[in-house]
Amino acid sequence: MDAGAQYNPRTVEEVFRDLKGRRAGMIKALTTDVEEFYQQCDPEKENLCLYGFPNEQWEVNLPAEEVPPELPEPALGINFARDGMQEKDWLSLVAVHSDAWLLAVAFYFGSRFGFDKTDRKRLFTMINDLPTIFEIVTGAVKKQAKEKSSVSNHSSNKSKSNSKG
Repeated sequence: MDAGAQYNPRTVEEVFRDLKGRRAGMIKALTTDVEEFYQQCDPEKENLCLYGFPNEQWEVNLPAEEVPPELPEPALGINFARDGMQEKDWLSLVAVHSDAWLLAVAFYFGSRFGFDKTDRKRLFTMINDLPTIFEIVTGAVKKQAKEKSSVSNHSSNKSKSNSKG
């Protein structure tokens, strides 16, 4: 859990870079490293959390012992639901909680370093331009891209047929 403990981003760009690194690690856990992630989330173990780090690494571990923790904590007990639901549904649940945690960490840094309204809005816009972990894990990103291309193809075909008249 201390892979990101020494690093404190202070600007909007640094906070965004921190978020992108943490996000990449969590996406890796829920996609390319999914078998390893699944094995580490043993329901027989105590309350486990998925942590993403700024260096694009991830780990499943117990929550921080310090109260309150230095950073907001990710969802607690992700391992308990693992065997009680379909794997894809469980991964989607972990993904949506991971998205919420990333926002909490980003805005924690924003508050801690005194971001004003403009900085917070800029940070949120930068974050919002990325697909969510949930969208990536569920394949919604691909569906949205297909829908956008079919809508633009449909509208360009429509404008071509209108211009012939």
